[in-house]
Amino acid sequence: MFKYRAEITKGEEIRYISHLDYAGIIERALCRAHLPVAYSEGFNPHMKLAFASALAVGVTSDAEYMDFELTKPLCQPEVFDRLRQQLPPGVQLHKLKPFSGKHKALMAEVDLAEYEIHAPLTGDAAAAQAALEDFNRAEEYTYHRVTPKKTREIEVKQYVGRPLQGVVQENEFLLSLAIIITQSGSIKPGEILHILTTDFSLPVDDCQALIYRRALLSGGQSLIELV
Repeated sequence: MFKYRAEITKGEEIRYISHLDYAGIIERALCRAHLPVAYSEGFNPHMKLAFASALAVGVTSDAEYMDFELTKPLCQPEVFDRLRQQLPPGVQLHKLKPFSGKHKALMAEVDLAEYEIHAPLTGDAAAAQAALEDFNRAEEYTYHRVTPKKTREIEVKQYVGRPLQGVVQENEFLLSLAIIITQSGSIKPGEILHILTTDFSLPVDDCQALIYRRALLSGGQSLIELV
């Protein structure tokens, strides 16, 4: 088999589709590109296509990654051009690298995600900075994640890769954060924003916030650099 790793985007046009639907978009693009994609064996064969850490609905990204396999050797420029031409608005192919040998699954390689959150400011800049400072000073914070099946307690600070940073731009607050991703769990950027607004009095309208993922890293490197 002939393996490729791609760096792609999830743009504004498809901000509100699920990860499953996003994967379906990519599968259909690979089919339209008439690439000899490899399939699994068995009664329910599926494309040999794998993604890194899934995005929540409503989050955009310039740093999505996927691995796929072909059954025949094709040069990188041909694969790149054929796939790029079939991707819909909202999905752009930034980079594509062939690779060989054994590598960890994408999900297992990721250890850090960097995000930006843009939210309308509803108070003054000094209050916003004070909220971030209070959060950064806290040695620990327990968040109760409620799902239809259960409620789980999460120690948030273990997943915060560096102190939160924020800046006011006109009437908007721009928050930068790095989230540690482990095999046992992580925290979502939207959850951190909720914590900041409810428990640390960050004066922003979190309902109008836009979340953007700018990087997925492993050991400080982008996933495309690992192959």
